[in-house]
Amino acid sequence: MRIANSANFRRVGTGPAPGLPLRNLFRSDHLGALDAADAARIRELGVRRVLDFRGVQEREAFACRLPDVTVHSLAIEPTIVQVLQELVAAGHRLTGADIAAHMQDTYRGFVRKGTPRFAQFFSLLLASDEPTVFHCTAGKDRTGFAAALLLKSVGASDDEVMRDYLLTNERLRLPAGGLLGLPPEAANVLWRVDASFLQAAFDEVDAAYGSLEGYLREGLGLGDAERARLKASYRR
Repeated sequence: MRIANSANFRRVGTGPAPGLPLRNLFRSDHLGALDAADAARIRELGVRRVLDFRGVQEREAFACRLPDVTVHSLAIEPTIVQVLQELVAAGHRLTGADIAAHMQDTYRGFVRKGTPRFAQFFSLLLASDEPTVFHCTAGKDRTGFAAALLLKSVGASDDEVMRDYLLTNERLRLPAGGLLGLPPEAANVLWRVDASFLQAAFDEVDAAYGSLEGYLREGLGLGDAERARLKASYRR
């Protein structure tokens, strides 16, 4: 599935395992560059609800251009952008290894600070199984962690989760002008996903909640009944 002006739009879960990809659930980069043809194609999929993880300025810069949908803001501010801008402005020449370390810390922050937003995400999915797209700006980090949690909550394997996560690297291309004034090596790391980023989040889950199962229950409010409902609603 390809949406011309939304490079990272796709169904959640890449298969081919039984029950994947998930039914009625799509992940994407921002929907602020859609044209009429893009919007029509997404509407043909039945999408009526958008869950937006972007921060305030991101939403203002690229408002959703998908008409006649309900948009829910689950704002997680992109702190890494400010951190990197300040480092570049201070004269630091960042390497790929520097960016990877900052990205890993960003993913730890999803657990430390973003858990209430991910809990809201699941609450909305449980409230209605209507076709839904969830996204951030590039559809790779906040969206990637949300998709990973969702897939794990309905019983996907680690390999299936990682395959869905890493597919971003086949979809996104570094903008021609680079990113944030970073050297090419560093910009390439920032614009991609890496298994170590997602693993950093899951390591933080283990540190804070003891296990993923503990995080699903205590952090996200997903007990056995809620997970059974998610499976019934979204697994094929």
